[in-house]
Amino acid sequence: MSTIKSTADYDILELDLHDQFGHLIRRAQQISVSMFRETMQLDITPTQYAVLRMLQEVPGVDQLTLAGLVALDKSTTADISVRLEAKGWVRREVLPRGRRSLTLTTEGEDVLTSMAPSVCELRDKMLSKLSPEENIEFSRLLKKFVHLNNEFSRAPLQVFKAA
Repeated sequence: MSTIKSTADYDILELDLHDQFGHLIRRAQQISVSMFRETMQLDITPTQYAVLRMLQEVPGVDQLTLAGLVALDKSTTADISVRLEAKGWVRREVLPRGRRSLTLTTEGEDVLTSMAPSVCELRDKMLSKLSPEENIEFSRLLKKFVHLNNEFSRAPLQVFKAA
């Protein structure tokens, strides 16, 4: 049975780059984005998709709250909102104190509906080389890792509490 050594047991220069977790996570992100773009066949990024999905779940949410719900910084969320509005997929309305409310347009809803089969295909493609048991374990551990380390993100995920 192999045991996992602590970092103190290694000379950092002896660690293979391709065994280092940060490098593996960055590579996984590259692969994920590449597979997303190949599968979706739309002019949309994974982050734009996340914003659209959250607007579907929480229509009329203000831009600042939306940023927290998708774990983005305010300026990135504002930029994405402007781009999605220009595509005709999102409507932005000014609220008191300069905040903006965002809702999906009919076209935005249609885009999400049309993407649903591709989203399922993408998930299947991403996990196809793992066994069903590995799929479950990978998903469980990835969610756990993200949840337990949320505070270290430059834009931590914030949980929405309905009023």
